[in-house]
Amino acid sequence: MLDTAISPELIPAGASGEAEQRSEDTVGPYELQDFFLYHVLRFGNRPSKVAWLAHDAWGDRNRGPWPDLIPVDRRSEYPMEQIEYWLRVFLKRFFQTSQFKRSAMPNGPKVGSGGSLSPRGDWRAPSDGNADIWLAELRDGLAHD
Repeated sequence: MLDTAISPELIPAGASGEAEQRSEDTVGPYELQDFFLYHVLRFGNRPSKVAWLAHDAWGDRNRGPWPDLIPVDRRSEYPMEQIEYWLRVFLKRFFQTSQFKRSAMPNGPKVGSGGSLSPRGDWRAPSDGNADIWLAELRDGLAHD
């Protein structure tokens, strides 16, 4: 863990005032991360189903209507390979490396119907857990023929 790069938000902005790094470069597109989190927490979906749902939602930007508030140039599209990659990142970070942070965290607000991530609220997870079973299900559930 000592060779892990520090979080981008902890690096001061450069001379131009712009951040030198973007968190999305590390964790993946926020829209996908939010999608993964919602479907795992709210519905308890297995990783392969979350990947399938994400591909159905984000696989083709021209399929289905978009809200008018999202400009055309911000309408994202992700092939299954990218979804799988970022879902693996999410699973490792959420189930393996991030739970220890919640064990020392004060109560958090419950926002929305997705549940609370407060250790004293809805979410119960061991601080020393790992993501192996989740990653194996994603691999086996999306086995490419």
